[in-house]
Amino acid sequence: MTIEPVPESGTMWPDAAAPEQWSPADAALPVVELRGVCRTYGSDPPVQALRGVDLTIRAGDWLAVVGPSGSGKSTLLNVLGCLDRPTAGTYLIEGIDAAALSEDERASLRARSIGFVFQTFHLLGHRTALENVMLADVYAAGERTDRQARAQAALEKVGMGHRRDFLPTKMSGGEQQRVAIARALLGSPRLLLCDEPTGNLDTANTESVLALFATLASEGLTFVVITHDEDVAARARRAVRIVDGTLTEVNA
Repeated sequence: MTIEPVPESGTMWPDAAAPEQWSPADAALPVVELRGVCRTYGSDPPVQALRGVDLTIRAGDWLAVVGPSGSGKSTLLNVLGCLDRPTAGTYLIEGIDAAALSEDERASLRARSIGFVFQTFHLLGHRTALENVMLADVYAAGERTDRQARAQAALEKVGMGHRRDFLPTKMSGGEQQRVAIARALLGSPRLLLCDEPTGNLDTANTESVLALFATLASEGLTFVVITHDEDVAARARRAVRIVDGTLTEVNA
């Protein structure tokens, strides 16, 4: 994924600064609303990757999305991450109609409100943990003056402050994923999108990352986790299943 820079001017979200301390009452506020969202590719014949998806995700939700390969999981993640547009329906993120935004505005929204975590950690091997986290802020054109302090705080938040000067080659898989999560948290996102975040981890490191997710969710961060692992899905607060582009609730 290419990280696009935030436009230097013209930002349309006055609340783009880090959110205030979360409280349980905030759980009533939708972070994400999908209303009849469809995504169709091609025309001969068309492929319906998403079919009339309705989904509401509130502050502090930890939602697992499970389903077989080719079911529409990646398409759903791309729509949620403002990397793709619905063919039909409405996608609101914090009340903003993402489909109505220009490409620059969508890039700004991604940078300010959405963090991404992947199965492969995408850390630069020749950069320290601290430098890897800081680089995300460079790409997003964040404030330069306190960048190192904010990167250090993000590493501390995921329990990796003591590894700030280590290269990824000197870290375990779980430690590398924690650094990747710290990188995603640097911009104080409202929504964290995770694509198979434990797919490359052993049992112990998977447990460590899931415990971190539980802590962050309790603090009000909203998660969507794509996973093939039913045990990982069982740890989430909610789970939905997607098959042939159709979404159904598994538990809540």
